[in-house]
Amino acid sequence: MGNRCIAKECLGNTGFSYTLSLINGKYKMTILYTLMEFEIVRFNEMKKYIAEISYKTLSSTLKELEADGLVHREEYPQIPPKVEYSLTERGRSLIPILDAMCEWGELHRIS
Repeated sequence: MGNRCIAKECLGNTGFSYTLSLINGKYKMTILYTLMEFEIVRFNEMKKYIAEISYKTLSSTLKELEADGLVHREEYPQIPPKVEYSLTERGRSLIPILDAMCEWGELHRIS
């Protein structure tokens, strides 16, 4: 990897830092994992699946993920309203990372 000098580097300029800025947050990875596993999920289904998340937090986190281009929100004009969430192509590009995390967890889980 060469002799790099930390005094001349900045973490904020790395791809790691950028990726972390998109997925950092208490429930972002959980929401991404949920959409990876179930593909298309309605809001209340996700709330039930991620039991400990509040409605407000789920809503705001989904909005952040949508703004970052990782999640797609599809709203259907009907009564009662129907909204479905799925991963965008950009969001699906994170699947190998999520899969690797799942594999690591299975290998290192303490039973």
